[in-house]
Amino acid sequence: MATTIDVKLGERSYPIHVGHGLQLAQILEAKPGIRVLMVSDSNVDALHGEACQRQLASQGFEVLRTVIPAGESTKSLHWVDFLYGKAAEAGLDRSSVILALGGGMTGDLAGFVAATYLRGVRFIQVPTSLLAMVDSSVGGKTGINLAQGKNLVGAFYQPIEVDADLDLLKTLPSREYVSGLAEVVKYGVIWDASFFHLLEKEVPGLLKRDSALLEKVVARCCEIKAEVVAMDEREIGPRAILNFGHTLGHAVEKADGYGRWFHGEAVAIGMAYAARLSTITKGFPAAEAEAVVRLLEKLGLPIRPAPGDTVEWAALREAMMSDKKTLNKRPRFVLARKLGDVVTGCEVEESILAEAWHVCSK
Repeated sequence: MATTIDVKLGERSYPIHVGHGLQLAQILEAKPGIRVLMVSDSNVDALHGEACQRQLASQGFEVLRTVIPAGESTKSLHWVDFLYGKAAEAGLDRSSVILALGGGMTGDLAGFVAATYLRGVRFIQVPTSLLAMVDSSVGGKTGINLAQGKNLVGAFYQPIEVDADLDLLKTLPSREYVSGLAEVVKYGVIWDASFFHLLEKEVPGLLKRDSALLEKVVARCCEIKAEVVAMDEREIGPRAILNFGHTLGHAVEKADGYGRWFHGEAVAIGMAYAARLSTITKGFPAAEAEAVVRLLEKLGLPIRPAPGDTVEWAALREAMMSDKKTLNKRPRFVLARKLGDVVTGCEVEESILAEAWHVCSK
């Protein structure tokens, strides 16, 4: 049995299916000649590529399976060009589909290719990581990195379907699974205090990947994101709340060279930092800020750099300069007033930014 959540965007609306053993591409009628360019990275393809290709072929689709290197560095113009070539080789037309089988990197990259090849071909997300299931596969953000910063080139381009098959999480390495829990915690902080308290009670089940609990948690995260995206598809207003923890998080990733931290780990550090800034500047109750930090720790997420980490505040502050949310060289933050209630576009005095980092990093 699966849970279906609808992302309501008029003619761009689409379903998110959350469950176990899902049929892929349910929204499509498998007519002869419909081509699917299936994109996955080297790690995911080895685990799930053949089974996914076989399932799609059994439904009548013509499938070209292509593999890209695993790792954030693949989100680049070089690999966009590579996938354009594969799309041409596959003979994709506007009845065709690009299907991303993988985590956030694969979805972002393949989605950008789908948005721009032939000025747009249909796109399906099949996320294989927890982080992608609850965050990056939903909402239509696609993009690639430049040397100057993360996700600086991209497009808003909605998929026609998201299939979050929880069975795929069984092969997810522990560190990567835990990394995804950071984005789960985020939804409780920005939108739903009762959900946050549920997570506090269910730490053991989350860490054991309890099947029924995971379906409930992933579905709730998707419901929240669907509501936010329906309010503000292109992030000109309320959707920015989804960036809680990301201003510093992206800086941590960049300052350490993209690869030292998983995205969720960097966001966890950013959330611990944002919680402290929120207490100083927005009156976020200290007990609630501590609850956020404590939950992250119980889930096994970092709240500060590891002992001996050489990243310095000056490097982080410089990295923030290239963040998309920075305006007039001043970074802007999403900060909390209480659990489930945050404000966007917050500028903070430089002295407070530095002080909060030095306290959080000890």
